[in-house]
Amino acid sequence: MKRASLRGQMAVQCIRGFTATPRGRTYATGMGHQNPKEYRWKCPKGYTNEKLAHENFQMEFLSPDQDKNDLAVLQLHGGGYIGTLRNAYRRAALQYSICSGGGSVLSPDYRVVPEHPFPAALKDAVSAYRWLTEEKGFPPEKIVIAGDSAGGGLALALGLYLKDHGISMPAGFILMSPWTDLTLSGESLKYNYGRDPLFGRSKVTMLYDSLYPGSEDVSNPYISPLFGDYHGFPPMLFQAGGREVLLDDTLRVARKVKESGVSVRNSVYPDMFHVFQLAMGMLPESKEAWREIRTFFRMIFGTKKRH
Repeated sequence: MKRASLRGQMAVQCIRGFTATPRGRTYATGMGHQNPKEYRWKCPKGYTNEKLAHENFQMEFLSPDQDKNDLAVLQLHGGGYIGTLRNAYRRAALQYSICSGGGSVLSPDYRVVPEHPFPAALKDAVSAYRWLTEEKGFPPEKIVIAGDSAGGGLALALGLYLKDHGISMPAGFILMSPWTDLTLSGESLKYNYGRDPLFGRSKVTMLYDSLYPGSEDVSNPYISPLFGDYHGFPPMLFQAGGREVLLDDTLRVARKVKESGVSVRNSVYPDMFHVFQLAMGMLPESKEAWREIRTFFRMIFGTKKRH
């Protein structure tokens, strides 16, 4: 069996581990994402995961019990603006804490469609960032904003909002396969159509006819951050899989960021699928991606290794 076929099977197995998809409804459509049937997540020993009510949404704040440093990560989860916070992102929060050498991680369960189209998710992301800076006292230069897929697009939209409104920017951004172009103009939607094990070979996916923009222009940079201005942004790390239909969403915005004079690293893992990082230890490429994230934290903060 060819390597590509094996990778496709592994993708399906990994995604099944992320969320339950009842009666064969696929991950790609977004069905079943809002209230996934998952086991009760147990916070690892040595950490505390505090559940918080904040205005119109819930948040979770993970932090080490000992050897905690003064860094924070704002994690904005993916799910096509349909999915809610789930166990895959609680595991990711733990990885962000480890990679940052003992940082705390805030994961807002921001409002999603169909009940809450744009700008609800962006407003919640702004509120979560303000909570870190104003309520918890983390200075912006000690915060990294991270996001995957739709959460990666939301992270970029949050950065654009902060810049436009004169709010101090964080120290950096980590973007995993960010969904940056809801106009769907990327060429990879075509050339990876038959190669993407998650979103390929069908247009019955959460990528098409998204409810998130509501009545707004889909090319609004707060909805499609590809069209934003990145001058003055802090260092950024982009990661994407070479087989995904949204590859151009990463390549084009990373190129734009670089042309804006921003320090940027853009890593494409050739045989990987969308948000392969969430496979954690199941794939060597996922392990490598998290090592790269650890290096990014060291680059901007000089953090020490945490086991």
